[in-house]
Amino acid sequence: MIDRFRTDCRYHSGMDAPFPPLPQDLLAAAHRLLARAPDCHKYDFGRVLVIGGSRSMAGAPALAGMAVLRGAAGVVEIAVPQAIAPVVAGFDPALIVHGLPEDGGGHFGAEALDGLLALAQKADVVVCGPGMGRGPALADLVERLWQSFPRLLLLDADGLNALAGLPRERLRAPAGSRMLTPHAGEMQRLLGSVCSERAALEAEATAYAAELDAVLVLKGHRTLVTDGVRNQHNASGGPGLATAGTGDVLSGLIGALAAQGLTPFEAARLGAWLHGVAGELACEALTAPGMTAGDVLDALPMAWKALAE
Repeated sequence: MIDRFRTDCRYHSGMDAPFPPLPQDLLAAAHRLLARAPDCHKYDFGRVLVIGGSRSMAGAPALAGMAVLRGAAGVVEIAVPQAIAPVVAGFDPALIVHGLPEDGGGHFGAEALDGLLALAQKADVVVCGPGMGRGPALADLVERLWQSFPRLLLLDADGLNALAGLPRERLRAPAGSRMLTPHAGEMQRLLGSVCSERAALEAEATAYAAELDAVLVLKGHRTLVTDGVRNQHNASGGPGLATAGTGDVLSGLIGALAAQGLTPFEAARLGAWLHGVAGELACEALTAPGMTAGDVLDALPMAWKALAE
């Protein structure tokens, strides 16, 4: 499937129509990821755990997990409710899938929490939320991860919805680095207010990131990456990314980059750029109405190639 993007990569990486340039301060970090030693092995490139899924949303954690693989992390594990574990495992043979106890609605049950926390302790990065739904145990899971996981915790989708229901005073002393990747609606739920103008929403998002000492990726046209002090807008991407599942791809991709040693702020910016370039390649080959999140996944190798060239 990657072949259909090869011509587009040559076209975009030439002088006639280059991709939006990667900021200079990220080039050295990006090239470190591209330059692998001949004797390297998978454990040199980090371990990512994706926590998510529910009875009606098996695809979301699978997309995030496959994006971790395309983002070049060495090992990806996915923790999902037991009933959908065989479905998720069937998406890609490289995924390590764990099925945990579920409640009557097909979400993680309270009995799953200790197992999820134990799996997290082995990971360099935890991506929590894709397709997880809103079961009664999930707010407790997010709070316990926030307060106890000592490395990078990335919350997306239903992980953000769970976070929005927690009192902010419980979130001001996290055990490790934290990243949030909301779209505009999720950002408004986190804030508990409605911002009709993008500029006002970005200002509120910057203040929220500063309050929680987190990196925040506010998705949309010219995605904003902020740590509450530094603000950067991503220039790659386009309307073809406005389709179900592309946010799951982005969260997995960023998690993979962070697992390989980039700082959360670097990983968020490089991930947004690569994701946008992959979206441009898929759109060029397939049109915006015709592309899906799976096409963005398929185009990621060519996005890496455009970066290398």
